Amino acid sequence: MAIGTLYRHFETRGALVAEVYRQDVAELCAAPARLLADHAPDEALRTFLLLIVEHAAVGKGMGEALESVLATESPVFDDARNEMARALDELLAAGAAAGLVRGDVDGRIVLRALGGICGLRAAGWKDDAVRIAAILYDGLRYGAPSPRDS
Repeated sequence: MAIGTLYRHFETRGALVAEVYRQDVAELCAAPARLLADHAPDEALRTFLLLIVEHAAVGKGMGEALESVLATESPVFDDARNEMARALDELLAAGAAAGLVRGDVDGRIVLRALGGICGLRAAGWKDDAVRIAAILYDGLRYGAPSPRDS
């Protein structure tokens, strides 16, 4: 695609970057339906937590470009957080309905917990994020009702 074609579709470089980011988030947030079709709800949730970590790694690779979007009043990041929280809500609800995960936590809380480590720029953050995702996963299963309680 020629540069002229790009600028006919996107007024600024920031608008292009925002659209690339939106598409990445849309692909990420489409994953729960596929994951739930292929896996038990708890395994789908575990996999999605790891996809969020990978999404954060890609975002770090686009860091400078995404910072240019931050400087604007674009709602792209708020929209992305809302979409990811909704995707997590879908997985959490499926897991809770199956009695595999606790039902008292919503996607926004899980996203905040995982977002803390994913926002770090320290060396080794991704390995730490994968380990923290495992801790979150274990914690989400801990409060699930046992089969005896059903």
